[in-house]
Amino acid sequence: MKDFADAAFSPEVIARMTAALEASIATLPEPVTSHQVNKLAESILRTAKSGECDVAVLQRMALLELQITPHV
Repeated sequence: MKDFADAAFSPEVIARMTAALEASIATLPEPVTSHQVNKLAESILRTAKSGECDVAVLQRMALLELQITPHV
């Protein structure tokens, strides 16, 4: 996972990011890989770090980024 050492989030934002990650994972077909989960988490962290805290937006951005990221 990329370095997010300088990121700081309130407990409320962490709860929203967790909800967005769980909702994002729930939409993926099985089997869900750790690579996919990491990509979703990175996107959510990056988006939240930019100031977004709406669960639906965090989820949508993560899923969109996962869709357009080249698969290795």
